[in-house]
Amino acid sequence: MTLAPVAGGRHGVLALFCCAAAVAYVQRAALGVPAAEIASSLGSADMARDMGLVQSAWYAGYAALQLPAGWLADRIGSRLAALVFAACWSVLTGVAALVPDLGSLACVWGLMGAAQAGIFPCAAKAIGAVYPAGERARASGFLASGMTLGAAIAPAITSFFLGALPGADDWPHADRWRLLLVAYSVPGLAWAALFQALVPPGALPVATAGSATGATDWGRMARSADLWLLCAQQFFRAAAMVFFVTWFPVFLQKSRGVDPVSSGILATVAGVGGVAGSMLGGIVSDALLARTGNRRLSRQGLACLGMASCSALIMLSHQIADATISTIVIGMGAFCATFGGVSGYTVAIELGGRKVATVFSTMNMFGNIGAALFPVTAGWLVSATGNWNSIVFLFAAIMAVDAACWAALNPKAPLFGDET
Repeated sequence: MTLAPVAGGRHGVLALFCCAAAVAYVQRAALGVPAAEIASSLGSADMARDMGLVQSAWYAGYAALQLPAGWLADRIGSRLAALVFAACWSVLTGVAALVPDLGSLACVWGLMGAAQAGIFPCAAKAIGAVYPAGERARASGFLASGMTLGAAIAPAITSFFLGALPGADDWPHADRWRLLLVAYSVPGLAWAALFQALVPPGALPVATAGSATGATDWGRMARSADLWLLCAQQFFRAAAMVFFVTWFPVFLQKSRGVDPVSSGILATVAGVGGVAGSMLGGIVSDALLARTGNRRLSRQGLACLGMASCSALIMLSHQIADATISTIVIGMGAFCATFGGVSGYTVAIELGGRKVATVFSTMNMFGNIGAALFPVTAGWLVSATGNWNSIVFLFAAIMAVDAACWAALNPKAPLFGDET
């Protein structure tokens, strides 16, 4: 497909979606660092329980809208769908600053999650349309690096923003986090305007290149063991990785005794490992495929190794008393998880065929069901045990199960025919 009207061609489109992924993750992680302040200002009696419910509401909304978002992207195309989703989630981020209580915050934050549901199905559809099979892991890796970059820098940006307010030590907490959400609503709107200007109508196909859109055979999808395993790995991996954008800063504050600003900086240190893993994982996966011709080794094999290594490193971090060194080891675990996690996007694109957005969004829906369950489960676990380190054991166990899912996954052909 020719993308002459788009600045930078297909790489320009990928760069824009990478930026959208980073913006989306910064916005979705906005409540992590100031969680205790938000709970206090809204009258919470149990911060871990209540903010866990708020965080889970976001992922519940995100999961619920995955299939409709993927269907919409397949019907109207990546360009228009991405514009609608970005504008909606950004406006809702600003609206969250106006809520009077925790119930209202959970509702608005859940709607914001629902609006963000479409960005990755749109991006996956675009990658499947404009990149050949031998370059999709690399493209998926860069998309995932945008996501992990946003997750990595979000705690530090939030910490510095809160600390940079005039008279921050005396600034009313209720005003401080509300101002943060208003500020965070701006980048998504700016991205939508830029995308509108640089990617003209018709630059991205509505139907995947070389095929008609047609009706989706949901029965075929429901009967596919490969799709179920792909969804299962995403369920467990997303459940574990959401720790970094929800409870990780608070975990560092409670278990390691660091202050909120330091927790944001340390969380970013761990996030850097995730960014590096995403970028390198896609490059290595495509290079290994080119050298061996073995898709199972280059996709599922790397993923299985990455998840198992992550589980081991997270357990090791618990044995290290120094907060900085422990966080570095956790960052190494994040590197391994994202190094292998790129395969989830790549396998979904290859399995989806001419229904990339629908298949991808199905996988992502299950991932975000897992992500919705983790914050509230972790909050309940801490409330029940009084031990913040229990989250580490939960994380490691989930990653070990995820590695087993990847070991069993071995798709032989696309569900809906090849694109080419």
